[in-house]
Amino acid sequence: MSSLPTEFSAVTVTTKANVYFDGKVVSHTVLFADGTKKTLGLIYPGSFHFKTGVPERMEIVAGDCLVTLDGESEAEEYVASQHFDVPGNSGFTIEVSKGLCEYICSFL
Repeated sequence: MSSLPTEFSAVTVTTKANVYFDGKVVSHTVLFADGTKKTLGLIYPGSFHFKTGVPERMEIVAGDCLVTLDGESEAEEYVASQHFDVPGNSGFTIEVSKGLCEYICSFL
């Protein structure tokens, strides 16, 4: 379980959205003074595969999803306040069956 932040202070937010899969996944980039980067986003119902360059931590803020990491055969369910880590140069498939899944993605 993770302790999710409810807000970020003293950050720069990129106004241009990151739009994937015909608008079914949308996020905004948040840049911190120390150089770290996160994205805050929404995933609509569907199944989507993402590749990673660097390791990532996906924290689920609201909703739920099923996640299959590349190389794994079983999907795991994640709900609000839970997170999963994805290795760099890898990927994952995330599936949302209903509603919205809100997330914070940290680039580690």
